[in-house]
Amino acid sequence: MKSDIEIARETVLRPIKDVAADLGINEEVLEPYGRYIAKLPHNLIDEGKIRQSKLILVTAITPTKAGIGKTTVSVGLALGMNRIGKRTVVALREPSLGPCFGMKGGAAGGGYAQVLPMDRINLHFTGDFHAITSAHNMIAALLDNYIYQHQSEGFAMREVLWKRVLDVNDRNLRYIVTGLGAKTNGVTMESGFDITPASEIMAILCLAQDEADLRRRIENILLGTTIEGKPFTVRDLGVAGSICVLLRDAVKPNLVQTTEGTPAIVHGGPFANIAHGCNSVLATRMAMSLAPYVITEAGFGADLGAEKFYDIKCRKSGLQPALTVLVATTQGLKMHGGVEVEDIKKPNMEGLREGVRNLDRHIRNLQGFGQTVVVCFNRYASDTDEEIAFCREHCEQIGVGFAVNNAFNEGGAGAVELAELVAKTIEERESQPLDFAYSDDMSIEEKAEAIARKVYGAKGVVFAPAAKKKLAIVSELGLTHYPVCVAKTQYSFSADPKAYGVPEGFTVTIRDIVINQGAEFVVLIAGDIMRMPGLPKLPQALKIDIVDGEIEGLS
Repeated sequence: MKSDIEIARETVLRPIKDVAADLGINEEVLEPYGRYIAKLPHNLIDEGKIRQSKLILVTAITPTKAGIGKTTVSVGLALGMNRIGKRTVVALREPSLGPCFGMKGGAAGGGYAQVLPMDRINLHFTGDFHAITSAHNMIAALLDNYIYQHQSEGFAMREVLWKRVLDVNDRNLRYIVTGLGAKTNGVTMESGFDITPASEIMAILCLAQDEADLRRRIENILLGTTIEGKPFTVRDLGVAGSICVLLRDAVKPNLVQTTEGTPAIVHGGPFANIAHGCNSVLATRMAMSLAPYVITEAGFGADLGAEKFYDIKCRKSGLQPALTVLVATTQGLKMHGGVEVEDIKKPNMEGLREGVRNLDRHIRNLQGFGQTVVVCFNRYASDTDEEIAFCREHCEQIGVGFAVNNAFNEGGAGAVELAELVAKTIEERESQPLDFAYSDDMSIEEKAEAIARKVYGAKGVVFAPAAKKKLAIVSELGLTHYPVCVAKTQYSFSADPKAYGVPEGFTVTIRDIVINQGAEFVVLIAGDIMRMPGLPKLPQALKIDIVDGEIEGLS
């Protein structure tokens, strides 16, 4: 089997104006970034067409460290839908450089179900991540300068909440001290770095309805509290206009294509374990304005990405999925069935039978949100016919649609079974209106309890002293009506990354809280999760190189 980048390199790409023409977009409105990428204007969004379009969410069981293949399935399903005559656009997140050069490698799909040009999408793309990084750090620099320039007037900050970001996995930057040395070097303060996908600017860009809403949200970013105990925001700093200038191009969705030349929109990239894990509202709504069917994904397992997709993105945008596709693999199921990770590629029916409990838990959770669910079995070369037959029979017994996806090897042809199931299910049994996990008028503690009990299966939530301190600030600021975004490990329903399967009887400890007043949600940091990842012992960067002018190892 050829590598992802070899397949991508051999694919003959269509000029982006031709891809746009398939969607009825005039070449004159495109902002080309070379021959195969273009920015799209917001005026392509059409409320009437959005109401007629069917939105399909792709999520997954609790993943292994190798992932489950949601992006490959999302792209493959779009290819399959187009194959059966259902005009479909896939709307995805942008990859982060951190995981690309860290553990995961590229994140533009795989095999014959990719979005292209994959090397540019996985690397600097149209500069959106760089713009978000620059905007975030510009605020940090302007805030430090404001404190430095006004200290002689008695101005000081009791607490600075705004850290810095970088789109690189770098554990050494988690906690730092700035302003060391001479007084002219600034005011000495503790600080630190998060990864760019965790930036509040990223969340704002992905939740903003338009440019005016983007500016309003940026103005509302809470930077900290003054020595008098008053909140200090970007509006007080007076720099929202300059930050919007840095984001002027980044806020526009990006048009690319799949391995079969069909349109794809890729925009925004928050992680689902430390942020809200969905592509931009603007990109999703634009895709729905341009096609009768739109496929999007939410990061990691359904307890993270799907929950946040419903409770944050859909709650605030009014979007309603017609169907949710839950991706599963034998490897993931066997891991959750107690099989050692190094053995999950080997046949093990006992482990598989035990592992479907994780699948069932996710199905019940998704149905609890009012969603009609179908299971997509993402096929790997090591899967046996017996394993596939067992998974199919299990889903039939519990009344859930099941289809095998082999788009990785066969492109759209390998996703026709899944596409036909999805189209038929939407026609016959479309999802009910969303039933959120909690209501806006509940307290932050009650919202955390609701998610922990309903979605994770926990017996309760405990707030550490640092988190309780932030809860008081949330209450003082009158922000208790905000949704909550739980940052926790992606490898378990619990906050323990090694508690595979369906753990029971556990509590979730919220050790800290990040107040995203501009993004309009509250981040609850559970367990040991870090908002700045570290690199593994053997990072993917060791495999990436340029050989004879071609990039290798980006897969």
